[in-house]
Amino acid sequence: MDGQGAEQPQESRPGFRHSHDHADCKAQLALRVIQGRWKLLILRELIEAVRRFSDLQRALPGVSQKVLTAQLRELEADGVVQRTVYAQVPPRVDYAITPLGCELLPVLDELHAWGEKVSPQGQGVVGSSQSS
Repeated sequence: MDGQGAEQPQESRPGFRHSHDHADCKAQLALRVIQGRWKLLILRELIEAVRRFSDLQRALPGVSQKVLTAQLRELEADGVVQRTVYAQVPPRVDYAITPLGCELLPVLDELHAWGEKVSPQGQGVVGSSQSS
């Protein structure tokens, strides 16, 4: 670290303001929307194309049906994913990113760039310890 972040007073940082009311912290609210082991990966898939549940399961090896369902429901409740049910046999359900979800793309790009910057030898901040 070069210490530049510590030199800049908090009051002069654009956008990020300190609040003593943690419930009012907008950054914490935003992080809650994307927090979860699979949410960023789900969004990555949905940014590329509309997907069915089975498509997401194949694209995200290791995620259980229960966890994927829960994460999709949370993303839908937060307005970043849209679930569309088609009245046909067999039933068909599609998942798509919403316009609000698309607004996350620059944030996700910045997170990716930051991850590459701090990644030792391109293995990620946590290396290969993502077995849980």
